[in-house]
Amino acid sequence: MANAITDAPKREAFASRNVFILSAIGSAVGLGNIWRFPYVAYEGGGGAFLIPYLCALLTAGIPLLFFDYAIGHRFRGSAPLAFRRMHRAAEPLGWWQVLICVIISVYYAVIIAWAAMYTWFSAQLSWGAGNENDFFFTEFLQMGDVAKDGVSTVFVPQVGIPLLVVWAVVVVIMALGVKRGIGRANTILMPLLTVMFIVLVVQSLFLPGAMEGLNSFFTPDWAALADPGVWASAYGHIFFSLSVAFGIMVTYSSYLKRRTDLTGSGLVVGFANSAFEILAGIGVFAALGFMAAAQGSAVSEVASSGIGLAFIAFPTIVSQATGGSIIGVLFFGALVFAGVTSLISVLEVIVAALQDKLGWGRVRTTIAVTVPLALISIALFSTTTALAVLDVADAFVNSFGIMAVALVAVVVVAWLLRRLPMLAEHLNRRSSFRVGRVWILLVGVLAPVVLGYLLVNEIIAKTAEPYGGYPAWFLWVFGWGMVLGLVVVALLLSALPWKGRSRAKLDPEYDRFLAEEQYEPDAETGAVAVSTTAEKGAGA
Repeated sequence: MANAITDAPKREAFASRNVFILSAIGSAVGLGNIWRFPYVAYEGGGGAFLIPYLCALLTAGIPLLFFDYAIGHRFRGSAPLAFRRMHRAAEPLGWWQVLICVIISVYYAVIIAWAAMYTWFSAQLSWGAGNENDFFFTEFLQMGDVAKDGVSTVFVPQVGIPLLVVWAVVVVIMALGVKRGIGRANTILMPLLTVMFIVLVVQSLFLPGAMEGLNSFFTPDWAALADPGVWASAYGHIFFSLSVAFGIMVTYSSYLKRRTDLTGSGLVVGFANSAFEILAGIGVFAALGFMAAAQGSAVSEVASSGIGLAFIAFPTIVSQATGGSIIGVLFFGALVFAGVTSLISVLEVIVAALQDKLGWGRVRTTIAVTVPLALISIALFSTTTALAVLDVADAFVNSFGIMAVALVAVVVVAWLLRRLPMLAEHLNRRSSFRVGRVWILLVGVLAPVVLGYLLVNEIIAKTAEPYGGYPAWFLWVFGWGMVLGLVVVALLLSALPWKGRSRAKLDPEYDRFLAEEQYEPDAETGAVAVSTTAEKGAGA
């Protein structure tokens, strides 16, 4: 027994709570904060949108963040192991989250590669005057037509080479581990990202027409608050923005030390993420105000989101503004840093899950995960049909992957396993901000209602007509087929036995944790009951 304990794989940990907070913020602050939130807020009523946005943050975003923290920290494992320790029948939920991260990682990396190339292009204004749209689609991506040509195998070197570099950098960070790799990368990149974006915002505010852009962004349209779609949009954005419900925060919180202020950390992460989004809105709409003024058009005519904002609108701004190269380098550099911190958090979900399942070392697991994913990523997204594959995969994995697993996880934990009182007690044992019945109602009642509403709307929208006008076979392969495949593979992975050196079989650290916290595991079901004293305090 002594030898088994000595040979047990030691679980990694963040160096401190501050490093965890920076890493959690780094995961939450991604591309969506910069290129999606400003437009969502603008379309949702401008300044008035901040009301549903704040409501969504307080009633869904932060409560679900606490939910993930409690599961990861209480059960001390990756998503599959944490759910298994809660109840063995819940293990597929964890693998479902892992597989969602697999899909996200292979296409997220290519957007970082695009941003890296556009950082270089910005310094030289390489896209040519007035031709930013054609440059991106025709010259840079060399975009083909999937309806005519199918899935292409034509290699696009200006995408493939930087994509290879992105994966090489990420592999090194992941191989170094939680403390020396992920933690250190976030402590460097997050302050740099913040400084770069503040400089970008300040420079954008001095552009001609910036105030008109800010007026468009902040002027409230109170009538929008009567539109249920605006509230749904606010809740939908918050779910994705905070990196909840797909394994990241479960995994990250499992690396925290036993005595850590969980809810206090969650509040810092939630509000820091929102502050960055509002800052992004200011910078983006100040720049769009300049663009509108330069073209003699209204802000509404140039406002856009996503890829259109980043790789078409902003290059136009860079071309027309005095000192535009600096704006471009700051903007696209910020996209690179935000993308890398988010990508490593997504990959950590996969690496941690395999480490726990197989009992392998860090470097071996990292290579086993990242090399195949890098090869798939390069094969799919360095071709002329990359944008179409990315568009469909992203739309379906967000709508029917993240949203669906969030709904199922909350229903299973709250209503089938009835673990919310136990999780509330775990949060209250070590946190400055206590939770109780209100939190249980928000997670167990409000969250399923909102998630169910959003999911039904997405199903109606995507079955009413072919998404994006793509061919049916294409949508079945990279959309519906992928979504169904995630569930099937998750069930198959759950059926595979855990190795003898896996943390499900051999984890003396977790055993000590249970003993010190006076938790009692059920050998038959894998469920863990709280002590009588804890149960009495959980409903407060």
